[in-house]
Amino acid sequence: MIRALLLASRPKTLPAAVAPVVAGSALAWRLAGGFSWGLAWCTLLSTIAIQVATNYFNDAVDARKGADTAARLGPLRATASGLVPPRIMLGAGGVMLLLAVLISLPMVAARGWPVVGIGVVSLFFTYGYTGGPVPLAYRGLGELFVLLFFGLVAVAGTVFVQTGEWRTESLLLGAQIGMLSTVLIAINNLRDRVEDAQSKKRTLAVRFGERFAKWEIAACCLGPYLLGLGWSRFGLGLGGWPAGGAMGLGLLVAWLVQATPPGRVYNKFLALSALHLVVWTGWMTWALVRSKG
Repeated sequence: MIRALLLASRPKTLPAAVAPVVAGSALAWRLAGGFSWGLAWCTLLSTIAIQVATNYFNDAVDARKGADTAARLGPLRATASGLVPPRIMLGAGGVMLLLAVLISLPMVAARGWPVVGIGVVSLFFTYGYTGGPVPLAYRGLGELFVLLFFGLVAVAGTVFVQTGEWRTESLLLGAQIGMLSTVLIAINNLRDRVEDAQSKKRTLAVRFGERFAKWEIAACCLGPYLLGLGWSRFGLGLGGWPAGGAMGLGLLVAWLVQATPPGRVYNKFLALSALHLVVWTGWMTWALVRSKG
């Protein structure tokens, strides 16, 4: 059971929770000249808990709606395969939400009601991503959800927790990380396009087709590098344009997706895109810390 729950947490996607907090903390260090490790750990752990809860709810709800079948090309889903009963999976999601709330209490004490507001909305959409009356993933809003909550909101919230300020720089950084995180869900949706169409899961790949989805992935892989030119406005110059290994990975992911029909091999592309996010975040974190002062 524990191994199945670890599988259902989808470890390969967790960089999407870690990256905005790490890079956002580095940006806060650059802006404020100070840093709270305690608040940083609270932000990181609560964000991870929210993503794991989202994955647990997604696993249970997709199984209930018939979105995960034996024909699935992606990794095994714990609920649909019978490894974990739906009520256990939903309960595990609830436990992770409770942990997220408890871990966030020091942030609320430090910054007050804005943190509560972000938390309430995030908790609501943790289940509302696939469940509830208007499930985002079934309406083609999954990519927008990731861009907003694992990009703009996560980075801006991290910077606010550290500095007590809402900064324009955090929106630029959040847009970059949000696009890179969106690649993960876009590859997942393109791989599962046929199965999703059969279960009436109207992702963007289902709505607009394979060609659109491939160009969407390419845009999200390479868009952050164009946005990076905007860091010159904030005195970072080309330090905000991570090249070398990071850009090479982005080009590789975009090219592989363009050249390959959707299939099980996309699971490798998903892992490669997670590596791209990690490498880019590492470079950007180094650039922000190095430019401090």
